[in-house]
This record gives sequence, C-alpha cells and structure tokens, in this order.
Amino acid sequence: MRATIALAGNPNSGKTTLFNELTGARQHVGNYPGITVEKKQGVHLTNGHKLNIVDLPGTYSLTAYSLEEVVARQFLINEKPRAVINIIDASNLERNLYLTLQFMELGIPVCVALNMMDVATKRGIRIDTEKLSDVLQIPIIPTIARTGEGKTLLMDAVVELASETAKVPSLEISYGEDIDRAITEIESEVKAAGLFDGQYPARWIGLKYLENDDHVRDLCRETAPDLARKFDMIADRLSKHIEATFNSYPEAVIADHRYGYIKSILKQNIVTLEFDRTRFHVSDAIDRVVTSRFIGPLIMAAVIYGLYHVTFAYSEIPVGWLESVFGGLHTLVNNILPDGLLKSMIISGVIDGVGGVLGFVPLIMFMFFGISFLEDTGYLARVAFMLDRLFRAFGLHGSSVMPFIVSGGIAGGCAVPGVMAARTLRSPKERLATLLTAPFMNCGAKLPVFALLVAAFFADYASTVMFLLTVVAWTGALLVARLLRSSVIKGESTPFVMELPPYRLPTLKGLLIHTWERTWQYIRKAGTVILGISILLWAAMTFPNLPASKILFFEKQRSAILAAATTSARAELEANTGNLSGDGRTLKSKLGLIDEAQAEAALRNSVAGRIGTGLEGISRWAGFDWRTNIALVGGFAAKEVIVSTLGTAYSMGDIDPEKSGALSERLGSAPGWNLWTAVSMMVFIIFYAPCFVTVVCISREAGSWKWGAFSMIFNSTLAFTLAVAVYQIGTRLTGTGG
Repeated sequence: MRATIALAGNPNSGKTTLFNELTGARQHVGNYPGITVEKKQGVHLTNGHKLNIVDLPGTYSLTAYSLEEVVARQFLINEKPRAVINIIDASNLERNLYLTLQFMELGIPVCVALNMMDVATKRGIRIDTEKLSDVLQIPIIPTIARTGEGKTLLMDAVVELASETAKVPSLEISYGEDIDRAITEIESEVKAAGLFDGQYPARWIGLKYLENDDHVRDLCRETAPDLARKFDMIADRLSKHIEATFNSYPEAVIADHRYGYIKSILKQNIVTLEFDRTRFHVSDAIDRVVTSRFIGPLIMAAVIYGLYHVTFAYSEIPVGWLESVFGGLHTLVNNILPDGLLKSMIISGVIDGVGGVLGFVPLIMFMFFGISFLEDTGYLARVAFMLDRLFRAFGLHGSSVMPFIVSGGIAGGCAVPGVMAARTLRSPKERLATLLTAPFMNCGAKLPVFALLVAAFFADYASTVMFLLTVVAWTGALLVARLLRSSVIKGESTPFVMELPPYRLPTLKGLLIHTWERTWQYIRKAGTVILGISILLWAAMTFPNLPASKILFFEKQRSAILAAATTSARAELEANTGNLSGDGRTLKSKLGLIDEAQAEAALRNSVAGRIGTGLEGISRWAGFDWRTNIALVGGFAAKEVIVSTLGTAYSMGDIDPEKSGALSERLGSAPGWNLWTAVSMMVFIIFYAPCFVTVVCISREAGSWKWGAFSMIFNSTLAFTLAVAVYQIGTRLTGTGG
C-alpha cells in the first residue's frame, strides 16, 4: 500500500522528533505551493507499505487564526490524507486533546500518538490508554519519540486505519441549545443547497461560521453570497444573544464546551495521579533559576558566549583544513590551465569566490548544532519568556523574540523564516515592527563575513567579538523598533501568553538531522546562488578589458625594467629555480609591482571597478575602498556573496595574483585595511539592507512592496551613518586610518 499520512500536533509535543524518527534521511524540505510556510515530507517503509509522511505546521487548533493553521487545515481538506497521526504530549493531555477533537469533528481518520509517556510517568501521571481509546473510538498508542519506543505499534495502527475503506463519522459535540440551534440552521441550508458537497461536512461549516473563521466565511461569500448573508444574520443574532446572556461570545463558549467535553472524558478514571501535582517538577525547579529576573539574563549571556567559544575553538582546525584544500586546488588549477579567461574564471570566480564561502562550513555546522541543542532542550522558549518584558518596553511583543532568534538572534539563523515566523503576532503594528527589525540579527549568511574579519583582525578575541556583535544587533534592533513604533508604526501593545515546554534531553539523531538540514541549505546556496553570483561578479570585474594603449604602457615598463637589469638577474628569473640572488630578487620585485599595477588598473577599469570607484568618494568616510564597495553591492543579493566577492577581488588584484593563502591573511595585510575598517564594516553588515529574498518576504508578509523598499532604503542609510560614526571616531581616537 502507498498512502499519504499527515503528522499533526501542538508545538513542543515532540512532532518533529517523531517525524525524524519515522523518516530518518528519507526526507526533504520545501514550501507549500504559493505559500512561504515550510513543508517537510519524508518516506516511512513498514511491512511492505510505503507511507509518505507530511509534517504539518504545529498548531493548537484548526480555526484559521494563523497561516500555519490555514495551511494545515487546507492540506487535510484538499489532499485528503488516508490518516492523521496526532502526536500528543501525555503530560498535557487536556490541552492537546483539543486539536484531536477538531480532527474528529472534521471527519478525518485519526490515530493518536500519546508521546512523552516517560515524562508523564516521572510526573506521577498514569493514563489508561485502552479506556481512552474506547471512549474516543480512535487508536491511541503510547510512544516515546526521542527513543523510538512505540513506533512500530503506532505505524501498524496507522496502516490498519489507512486500509479501512469505511467513511469515518464526524464527531458531534453539543455546544448548548443556542449554539446547536444556530449550527443546525446553517447545516440545513448548506445541505439543501449542496454547498461544498463532499468537501466539507455541513455541520462543520456551520460550526466554523459561528467561530468567526475568516477563511470559511470568505469561502461562503465567494461561493454563495445569498446564503452567506443568511449565515451572517444567524451568526450576528447568536453573538448578540450570547453577549446579553453570558457576557461572552460564541468562540469562547464553543471552546469552553470542547474543554468541558475533554474533562468529562478524563474524569472517567482515565487519568490518575500517584502523588501531589503541586510539587515542583524538574522543569519547574530549573525554571526558578534559569528564568529568574536577575540570574536568568546572566545565564543567557553565558550560554550565548559559550556557544561562540565552543564554535570557534573546535571549528578552527577543520576550517584550516578546508582552506588548505581550496588553496591546493587554487595552485593545481593555476599550474595546469594556460593563462586566459577560463583560468581566471575558475580560480577567481569559482575557487576563491565559492571556496571562500564553503571554507566556513565547519564553523556553520558547529553553530547550527549548538542552536539545535538549545532549541530541542526547550531553552530558547525560556529566552523568549525572559525577553518579553524588555521587548514590550521597546514597542514589540514577547512573540517577537522567536522571529529574532530564528533570524539569527543567537547567530546562524536566517532572516527569511524569521520574517515568516512573525505572522504569529496578532497585532499588525507589532508584526510590521518585527518584520522590519528581525533582519538586523546575525544570520548564517553574515556569519562567514564576521568570521573572516574576526580571523583577520581579532583572532585572539574571536568569542568576545562575536558576542559583542550579537549585543550590537539586538540593541540596534530594539532601538529601531522603538523609533518605528513611536513614529511610522504607532499602535497599542497586545498581551503576551506563552507556553514553556518541559526540558528534554535531545537525541543525537535529531540534533544531527537538524544540523545537516540547515548546513545543507547553506552548502546548496553556495553551490547555486552564490556560484552564479560569483561568476557574474567575476565577469563584472573582468570586462571590459584594459584598452590596448594601457596594456602597451605596462609592457613598455616591463621591457624597460628588463633592459636595465643585469644579464645574471634575467637568467635567474628565467630559470625559475627559486634561489634568487640580490639582483634577481630586486628584478622580480620590480616586475611584481608592474603586475600589481596592471591587475589593479584592469580591475578598476571593469564594470564593477567603476561602480566601486564611483562610490569611493562617499564610502571612504566609513573606511571602505573600491574593492570593499564591490563586495557590499554584491551583498544586496546575498550576504555570503561579500566573502566570495572579496576573495575574487583580492585574487584578481592582489600584490601577488598567484598567492593562494587564506583570504583573512590577505585582508590583514592589505593596504587600506585596519582594525577600524573591520569594525566599521561589521557594523554596516549588521544593519544594511536585507538580502533580496528577505526583502521579497517582507513585502509579502507586510502586504505591500513599499515596506520592502522602506527596509532597503532605511536600513542602508542607518547602516552607513553608524559605520561612518564608528570609523571616524575610532580612527581619530587611536590615530589610525584616515
């Protein structure tokens, strides 16, 4: 049998862990068609059956309050999977069963994976799974996703459920006489008109209409406007009645009845407690320290600093190996290929360009591994909880913390999913402020640039500098958010409620899968987007060639130098033995200076060189020369391009074009570069325009391209202003630079 199985559940229920356990390496990540929500799929093989597992976005409900809920519901309705595995946190049974009831109301075949049974047992919670299964009339299988316990029984139950051909009846819960009557009215109208026949249960349409589900209401208005007006009258009448009699509204009453239904089930001796639940569990005891108002922030700072320290300490050797590999490849190609455009493109455009980005893969892997560990243990949720009070002071929301973290708030994230994560904010004003400031975080694309500059100028203080860059990014984002919320995005703040999942020990398998997924995205980007941009930039830095008159000028200079040299010096140079005398070394140095001058002239004459030189009159105030300008312009496409472009620029126009040393070494000794140039550039990169893909996402999420344009113009202006201030003040105080 081949079948599609949906995996659904609340956030922090262990859904991703179970997905990894079921699919292993047989999974891939994409997006739902036309939607920026991530879609994860994988294959599970069991007893000759091939099951396509689709990991739905984590949701608490199927009411369309967020895009994730809409995506999950539309997949269930349109794709009609043969079964749904609803993974439930056994230690929070009452809250998690709320989503289960909604699957049953929709008439979907559902199998419950009662997960984290070990956590429930430690808390003294005993669950009679057989009795719960009998009451709900659905399969319920105890599991421990992180160890794989119960996986075989679960998939056997899923196969049996998916093999059944009988239509699953929809669950019907009574919501009180008033609401039931209104549901029945809408249901009868839907059935009489044959509306959505076979696609949605008629009773479910009525229920969702009364829950003020925007998606269902819009669907009805588009499909049957006359009926929708009747439904509006029924819903308005019910709302007024509920408000007058209960001082409430239909959505709240419906939710209360669902939880009442769940409580009535659990009270049938299904859940028993073996000790007093008021005692502190392990997670609660840890939280007393970790989320403490005074100790918590210190622990958070120590964790972030420790992450940087471990990353740089343990990635130094593998990064050096990769740099040696690309350096050897550089030398090999240089010796094999004849001089010409092909050789120049492969060495400067591909090896020095893409190689400069791929050289940081070990560092990226260590960083992603650390982030995955913090995320899977539940600590990142505590970071969001602690920062809520601070965020509210700057006009943001506690829920803005996660978009910041996903964007690279601890480093190694990506602004694209960070921007998309902001859609969980209900307030449009707070969501917009989050969209515009999340790209300030130090994403994985910025990390190689920072690592390059740190290696060149701050090698002995790498962890400290990276930690300070994180502080600068967060501080800048909060200050800009306060500025925006008090000017162009004024509005009231909304309250913050957040669930803190229990602490868990991550599985090595899960950590490796998460690390590889994120690292592979980085590698794939380097091998596709960065490669393409690097070659385009190489072409822009190569063409047009120097005019013949200029080439002739340099040739005459070489001829004059050779004519003035001694016969022995010329002979030594032609022999190329490497054992040069004083005259031989002098001759080689003079010819090298001519080569350098010609390479620089050619680069300046190119399209990119002209752009970089044209901007130099302004950019020099921030310490940026024309080569750096080329790299920063390329960074508008993707921040990793900055490294590849610098590699290409200094490969094509360096003092020794055949030199294959690390780019950080070349920058450290390059004219025009000093400590304050590096600091200025790091500040500029933190704040300047997001990459093009992020700008597109901001425009989509904000609903207007004007906000995408605003982020590019405002961010770049802010970044350049700060960079100029840092460079000018720094150089004047220390007497370096200009």
